[in-house]
Amino acid sequence: MADKPIRADKATAVAELTENFRSSGATVLTEYRGLTVSQLTQLRRTLGADTSYTVAKNTLAKRAATDAGITGLDELFTGPTALTFVSGDVVEAAKGLRDFAKANPKLVIKGGVFEGKAISAAEVTKLADLESREVLLAKLAGAMKGNLSKAAALFQAPLSKTARLAAALQDKREKEGAEAA
Repeated sequence: MADKPIRADKATAVAELTENFRSSGATVLTEYRGLTVSQLTQLRRTLGADTSYTVAKNTLAKRAATDAGITGLDELFTGPTALTFVSGDVVEAAKGLRDFAKANPKLVIKGGVFEGKAISAAEVTKLADLESREVLLAKLAGAMKGNLSKAAALFQAPLSKTARLAAALQDKREKEGAEAA
């Protein structure tokens, strides 16, 4: 298929799709059969500015994926196919697609590409189930802060233990001095 010549007007479309495949962090393939234009517009809005939702011919998209060096997607290019190119947070885009598919069962997630490798629809759902990058970073920072607090308490323990021991000895001497007098 890659060695068949294509028309000049379609070559630009293939080049654009190839560039989108190469520049995006992830690409999710969906089937949009039965969705209205207003529903697709709503989906594009919910996905955000870092994500583009593009309807493309299967033959052109397949050629663009091959030109971008992506394999394993050929069986997904059947029926009406739309490509979701994600250049921002992949988890947020996957969540947006999953939530939209729950509200509109006609949107079917077929699979996609993540970091240059083909993934199944189940793996896209697993991505959607992850917490966002900000939440994961906050949890990591909290865990690191907790470990640092434990370390600080551990290093401070001998000093405070010595101070308590000295105070107890002073109280004992004062008590013995009061009893002797």
